[in-house]
Amino acid sequence: MRRCRLQLVAVSILSVCRTFPSPAGRRSSFGRTLNPKVAGSIPARPIAKQCRRGGARPIPFDLVIEIKHEPGALARVAAAVSDAGVNLAAATCLGATDDVELHILVPHPEAVKHALAISHLAVSREREVVVVDVEDRPGVLADLTRTVAEAGIDLDLVYVATRNRLVFGAADLAGLKSVLER
Repeated sequence: MRRCRLQLVAVSILSVCRTFPSPAGRRSSFGRTLNPKVAGSIPARPIAKQCRRGGARPIPFDLVIEIKHEPGALARVAAAVSDAGVNLAAATCLGATDDVELHILVPHPEAVKHALAISHLAVSREREVVVVDVEDRPGVLADLTRTVAEAGIDLDLVYVATRNRLVFGAADLAGLKSVLER
């Protein structure tokens, strides 16, 4: 019984780290046909760095993309990122005018910027951020932000990511990292 579970985990990890060729064009590890414009210009394994054994976690980046406030705008960005083989760990959209700012959290910004450029979209700003794993309970955000404030660090970005994680940004990134990694 235990051997089967380990094999399934190994197959799942391998499938996340590859794309497979198909007669109709390259497919993502989830079976989705990749955009032919993107598939021909992005290496076959763009997310292999995420899956390295025993290595450090990739540095998370917050990318800001200015998009039109219209149906399908987020879908175009999500498709471009997916076609690059990069997982969106978080997304949040700010603004109520004709143009809005979409913040996305990704581990590898270069692949995403390339895929967005092919899709006629562009990253307007990018920055390294701190991502903290948290418990899903009342008061976690209050406790963390109080600790950051007591250290004299001014937060300028906070949002929630997948798998119970919080994303923080500040001008003093080194200070923020040292406070949150205690």
